[in-house]
Amino acid sequence: MPSAVAQDGWSPSRSAAGGYSPWLIVAIISIPTFMEVLDTSIANVALDHIAGGLSISGDQATWVLTSYLVANAIVIPISGWLSDAIGRKRYFLFSIALFTLSSLLCGLSPNLTTLVIARILQGIGGGGLAPVEQSILADTFPPKQRGMAFAAFAIVVVVGPVLGPTLGGYITEYASWHWVFLINVPVGIAAWFAVEFFVDEPQQVRKDRAKKFKNGRIRIDYIGVILVALGLGFLEITFDRGQREDWFASPLILASAIISVTSLIALILWELNHDDPVIDLRLLKNRNFSLTLVVMGITGMILFGTTQLIPQMLQQVLGYSSLDAGLALTAGGLATLVAVPFAGRLSGKVDVRFLLLPALLVQAAALWNMANLNANISFVDAATARLYQAMALPFLFVPINAIAYVGLKQTQTAQASSLLNVARNLGGTLGISMSQLLLATGLQKHQSELVQGLNPLNANYNDWLSKASGAFGGVGDGTTPLAVLYSQVQRQAAMLAFLDVFRTLMIVVIVVAPVVLFMRPGKPGNAPQGAH
Repeated sequence: MPSAVAQDGWSPSRSAAGGYSPWLIVAIISIPTFMEVLDTSIANVALDHIAGGLSISGDQATWVLTSYLVANAIVIPISGWLSDAIGRKRYFLFSIALFTLSSLLCGLSPNLTTLVIARILQGIGGGGLAPVEQSILADTFPPKQRGMAFAAFAIVVVVGPVLGPTLGGYITEYASWHWVFLINVPVGIAAWFAVEFFVDEPQQVRKDRAKKFKNGRIRIDYIGVILVALGLGFLEITFDRGQREDWFASPLILASAIISVTSLIALILWELNHDDPVIDLRLLKNRNFSLTLVVMGITGMILFGTTQLIPQMLQQVLGYSSLDAGLALTAGGLATLVAVPFAGRLSGKVDVRFLLLPALLVQAAALWNMANLNANISFVDAATARLYQAMALPFLFVPINAIAYVGLKQTQTAQASSLLNVARNLGGTLGISMSQLLLATGLQKHQSELVQGLNPLNANYNDWLSKASGAFGGVGDGTTPLAVLYSQVQRQAAMLAFLDVFRTLMIVVIVVAPVVLFMRPGKPGNAPQGAH
């Protein structure tokens, strides 16, 4: 296929399809990735059940989430290097096996310590799945077909977190929290055998791997690995535990932030001067790739931030159950499924800037709509608000992944995939952390403002209190009406705080949207001049 090589720099020599259809490979490698992405959100709604089942506090139970996210954050950036070093297929199979076995251990855990250790192992196994799948897709499909290939990947990565709360709520309500993890076991076993028998490790990939060896030994960037673990691991702890621990008032968060920042600065300096870095930061010299990381980070922020905020709002303000709150997101998931094929087809035919900029503006409009909701919305209103947002997500995610590899060598796809997933995960973590901080601050602010008007000098207050006392039959000294009034104040303050967060996310999207205009024009099927 020389013409293809000359035109866009792609060669089928690194394809994982072997003698099978590339689309069969897409279906097979998407199964374990979907399982892992689903697990990032499915356990959230089971925390209360886990706390009750293990006789621990709710705060202790949150370490079930934190431990997984920290392990994930450490493994994702080095997964590209691991894939290149020990073999792409071998690493993918190892990740599936570790994720599956640790899921079994999670489901059978008799105490918190065992569960946290199992979740760390699960995060280590799951961290390599999405980056390796992305790398396989980039190598298996020529640039003009990558749009549809990454559309399938978008279904996995975008829809997975949306379905997680719904599925988790259903399982915990009708079975037990153990099955939130045990459900992975049969799926993982089937996925392992499917990958083993159908996914190929091409000769070219093996040759590229051999270059990683020197005198029969692999060259390991030990310092780089340690700095990644310290920098991103403690960054995840800072973001995930910050709100619960009162941020920098906590010695844990202060120490965590200092270690993270120091390690990340050292990591950048070390990796830029290392011959065989564990994270190839030189890829950032490619302008398109650097800008796609920015847009991917914002996409992660929007997706994960709102996926947590909307069910939280419905449960705290409107009193929905975890299952009903999850179902409100399902309409958005269906809209995403419908839009994905269109995004895939257009990504190979249209200048991606004409997809990314409108998609970001639609996201801003959807967030503006959410910022104008009220505490009396119906289930349909909530589902529709999410639907508007979800329709545009594929037109962000698919073009980003399709254009990110333009101008990069095929031997760089593994490292590029790792950095893209780091951007998505860090964006999501920052989105959730920032949203919860703004929510807590906004709740205090609005509650204080609303309470100021509740005093005997306010005629409306006196009138309401008089009518409420009559409605309650004049019971006691008015304590019951005041309790009802305070409850309503808290409810309205919470709603106003949620609206503030949606408005802030909208502003962030509007500010970042012009970044798209600085990308090089062109379709994913056409590499920029001088890219090769």
